[in-house]
Amino acid sequence: MTEHTSAARALAVAREALRIEAQAVSELAPRLGDAFTAALTTILSCKGRVAVMGMGKSGHVGRKISATLSSTGTPALFVHPAEASHGDLGMVTQQDVVIALSNSGESDELNAILPVLKRLGVPIIAMTGRAESSLAGHADIVLDSAVTEEACPLQLAPTASTTAQMALGDALAVALLDARGFKPEDFARSHPGGALGRKLLTHVRDLMRSGDALPRVAPELPFTEMMREMSAKGLGVAIVVDADDVVQGVFTDGDLRRLVEKGEDLRALTAAEVMHAKPRTIAPTALAVDAADLMESARITVVLVVDAQHALQGAITINDLMRAKVI
Repeated sequence: MTEHTSAARALAVAREALRIEAQAVSELAPRLGDAFTAALTTILSCKGRVAVMGMGKSGHVGRKISATLSSTGTPALFVHPAEASHGDLGMVTQQDVVIALSNSGESDELNAILPVLKRLGVPIIAMTGRAESSLAGHADIVLDSAVTEEACPLQLAPTASTTAQMALGDALAVALLDARGFKPEDFARSHPGGALGRKLLTHVRDLMRSGDALPRVAPELPFTEMMREMSAKGLGVAIVVDADDVVQGVFTDGDLRRLVEKGEDLRALTAAEVMHAKPRTIAPTALAVDAADLMESARITVVLVVDAQHALQGAITINDLMRAKVI
């Protein structure tokens, strides 16, 4: 703490800021109405993209709104108003819709390009705190983002007003998402590198081990030879299959420990006599996350991959899932 403040005062100021910003957001809901639904309809009917514009702090909020729209099924881009006056306005076409943000509604750089957009016939949706502003006057639809006060004690720094803009942008994006019937799978396609993308786009066939990497053994194979194959492939299991490669059972490291504890004469046994019949299996077309759920529920570390006839296609391990960051 500095000599001008104390811990108690700092906490009081911070809590008051949060109260003011929470109030600003809560006051938006009752004001949603015809203008909001008109904005929603306009964007849904747009054949191009949503061009979001704003200067200063409103510009930072605009970039976030643009990113949220794009990731939830509404193609969008951010256009800096100052750069738009020097050529970037060419990014906006007659097929697009513009969302212009300005709390005061009097941003010079923004207002300078609004007449050009009007002549192009581009629908303008304003997000502003002043219904009588120049921005509101140019707009076809006005979304009211006014706040009673800023969280800044000096009433200078945009705080509650930018929070309100952000929340209103999120509300618009979520309403559009719902109207488009946007699903988790659609979201994943926009986020292939993220955790959700990996969970919803990665299939078992993408990660499974197959071919010579699988420790296949015949039912009549002696125990010692089965163990040799099992050790060579390093999966911790031996997969017992018949002549048609149909899975008959599986033998695991855990099964070996249990046999040793019982004092069995292992050399006299065959794969069929020690295997665990009806092992857990999964289809190659299943999602990798489903394999992870199966391993967790069954408390196993390997799942066999089979086709509709139960013929062996591959195997997937918990380490495969971890390397792919599915879990």
